[in-house]
Amino acid sequence: MLYSHDGFGLGNIRRMLGICTHLLDSIDRLSILVVSGSPMLHSFRLQKRLDYIKLPCLNRGTSGEISVKYLGIGIDQTIKLRSELILSAIANFKPDVFLVDKKPYGIRNELKSTIEYLTTKLPQTPLILILRDILDRPEAIIPEWQKHGYYEAIEKYYDRVLVVGTPEIFDIREQYQLPPMVAKKVQFCGYIRQQLGSKSPNLVRSELKLSQEEQLILVTPGGGEDGYSLIDTYLSSLALLPTRYKLRSLIICGPEMPLEQQATLQQKAAAYSHVEIGEFTNDLMSYIAAADAVVAMGGYNTICEILSVNKPAVIVPRIKPSQEQYIRAKYLAKLGVLTAIHPNDLTPDILLRSLLQQLHIPKISIPEINLNGLPKISQYISNLLAKKNNLIPFCYQ
Repeated sequence: MLYSHDGFGLGNIRRMLGICTHLLDSIDRLSILVVSGSPMLHSFRLQKRLDYIKLPCLNRGTSGEISVKYLGIGIDQTIKLRSELILSAIANFKPDVFLVDKKPYGIRNELKSTIEYLTTKLPQTPLILILRDILDRPEAIIPEWQKHGYYEAIEKYYDRVLVVGTPEIFDIREQYQLPPMVAKKVQFCGYIRQQLGSKSPNLVRSELKLSQEEQLILVTPGGGEDGYSLIDTYLSSLALLPTRYKLRSLIICGPEMPLEQQATLQQKAAAYSHVEIGEFTNDLMSYIAAADAVVAMGGYNTICEILSVNKPAVIVPRIKPSQEQYIRAKYLAKLGVLTAIHPNDLTPDILLRSLLQQLHIPKISIPEINLNGLPKISQYISNLLAKKNNLIPFCYQ
């Protein structure tokens, strides 16, 4: 069973469903039940032996404050409802392993009763915490984890902390001052290599009717809830484009961008015959692989997609409510993997110049980044299940 932290954007649920898919492909006779409040769960293709329980949606705005997204009831009521749904799922599904995304006690401590139930009723079910490479600035994370007792929770309840990142880029053990007993439970798995999409680059370029001399720029702000400024600035930058450049732009606004903002951008994009704009695709990797360069925000999944196909990229990271994207983009820019623009410095001129520079940079060798996150997680979970059921351990090749 897997609990997916949610509250802002598509990143968490996309990453966790990717992990689920790889586990199902790698381990025989496995079934996975996901519990999540993501409003976009229904939009993803789910394979056999994977199902979900949809929790009432929460929302975390740019202030970081958690609120109820749709229901007209209070936050405490909603958390109680979510908590009881999760507990009921655990009690009836009786998982062999429970994977928890990001927060050891869940949003607003909604997992506490479930963890207590597991400890007393299902003590043989291991708890595994899955963390992305970077959560936020150490100055924000350390007091938050101290306040909510997360260090103690990991030490007392969790068997392992699987980090989908590498210590060479960001070592959470040092950065977040993990106590020795907690640090010992951390296993770095590497970043998550994204599988190629369902369409070949040639097919995508043919469908978009690109000529041989045209270069394709993909613009994506992820879920899109706070992506308006990036797309608006990009559209403004096209007015500055020298005529010798033959660029075609495919813009994916994201399903969580407010409709009025989408309409404004659609109207602005209509002035450019070489711009195509849409809301959502569940096959973004096909378009990233086909693009000559990507302009994006700096979410974990987007960065992994760019790294997986080695695409030139200009990243304008989100800086609130968390600075996770900015920290990641800054480290990767230092390695020469991409260009990062702080959102406070974003102008049409700076964005265009950065993009054209990326298009001109020859594909030289860059530092190799570990992208073996999925096989490492599958190997660990398979061996855990084999040990629990006295089976032959799985070894991922």
